Amino acid sequence: MLALLALLLAMPMAFAATADTPLAPIISQIDAGHFKAAEASIEQALTQPQLATQTRNALLFQRERMHRILLDFTLSADDVKARVRKEIPDLSDAEFARWNAEGLFEHQVIDGRTLYFKRSPSNLFRLSPEALARRAVQTPLSAGPMESLNDHQRAVYHTALAEHRSSVLPRRVRMTQILTVKADAVPAGQIVRAWIPYPRAIAGQQENIRYVASEPAQHEIAPTTALQRTVHLEQPAHAGQPTVFSVTYELTVYAQYHAVDPDRTRLPAITPELAPFVAERPPHIVFTPAMRAFSRKVVGNEKNPWRIAQKLFAAVDRIPWAGAREYSTISNISDYTLHAGHGDCGQQTMLLMTLLRLNGIPTRWQSGMVFADDGKYSDIHDWGYLYLAPYGWVPMDVTTGQLRPGPGDDPALQWFYLGGLDAYRIAFNDDYGQTFAPPKQHFRSDNVDSQRGEVEWNGGNLYFDQWDYDFKWQILPAAQGHNDG
Repeated sequence: MLALLALLLAMPMAFAATADTPLAPIISQIDAGHFKAAEASIEQALTQPQLATQTRNALLFQRERMHRILLDFTLSADDVKARVRKEIPDLSDAEFARWNAEGLFEHQVIDGRTLYFKRSPSNLFRLSPEALARRAVQTPLSAGPMESLNDHQRAVYHTALAEHRSSVLPRRVRMTQILTVKADAVPAGQIVRAWIPYPRAIAGQQENIRYVASEPAQHEIAPTTALQRTVHLEQPAHAGQPTVFSVTYELTVYAQYHAVDPDRTRLPAITPELAPFVAERPPHIVFTPAMRAFSRKVVGNEKNPWRIAQKLFAAVDRIPWAGAREYSTISNISDYTLHAGHGDCGQQTMLLMTLLRLNGIPTRWQSGMVFADDGKYSDIHDWGYLYLAPYGWVPMDVTTGQLRPGPGDDPALQWFYLGGLDAYRIAFNDDYGQTFAPPKQHFRSDNVDSQRGEVEWNGGNLYFDQWDYDFKWQILPAAQGHNDG
């Protein structure tokens, strides 16, 4: 089932886990919640003579994955009830049991113990309109500023049509990304190594990238060929003090809108360059029987590739957004999202990518961060691209999803995020599961995405509970024209 060890370890060499290796059944044991049995299998496998380094690392990562799952699944049923009752004071046990039976509280049975995902109490109100209506205090759920149709999206749409260009409304942004390792997470005097995500120039999307400063000043920026680009920084830890890293840069960001005529679209000829983007890519893009059945149900007899894309986009958009468990703990993200009944931006994007590829439409990953003019709102975010002839690559953001045009709006604005993007985002990654330059020596905290950063020292990786990240930015005077970055 596994074709790329890089997706597990973020290392450059591939490792195929076949039926005669110990890895595949161990992954299945972990996914089934049989942690003690998986640990015994790992111990036994590690004693095999002449065990390949890649196999050893893959086995050790499965041990690490169990540890990370237990960091995500920390609540008992009583804990969940207590947290929900802060919002619904008169929640009954029967009501909780019914919602639990409906799968509204994500949980796993691990070695006989039922453990609930730490974000399942808050996720309830995103998954159940009934629960949302039962809250004692009816405050709006948090939402990003681009999730409802606004004047920026209207301006992008009308400017692109008027100017007959797909990249419009450039904005010059100065961004500072900060990574703070908690005090005494690393022994004093030991060198802490950090990788902070950094953008690469993409014509018509983000250009004229200029490094400004970093802390510490000594830095190593990955080459532009790195599809998960980073700035590598090192400094010693000091007793009782946090270790702070940062990088500041400027870039010009463009909004995009591609006016697609459905009647002109066709599936592209699959050239060697496009072939990887229409193929399965285990472990997270696999055409499982369940995936094929879901695709048939949604697509039906439709043959037009744009209409197929719209149908699949709408189907994935209907899956509610919810706070996600860490990607490194999930053995197949697209399959997980298909069955979980919810997903965050990366999980929804991976599912849509898989479904489009299954229908012969090439797709690729993109991710980074989003922000607002107020200097306060920011978040990490994932989206993607699909390829249709004769238009080439066009963006898709299924999590922001379909918009609701108002009176006087062009109905085409409903599909703004299938072929368009706002100018309030910076892409760090043009692929997932890629090796850093320079590479990490220990397991990554996120071996799929790269948005928050990564940290390690000689003693091992520092996981997300040992450090924090932040973004600070300002909009600079208006950019003029296209620049090559």
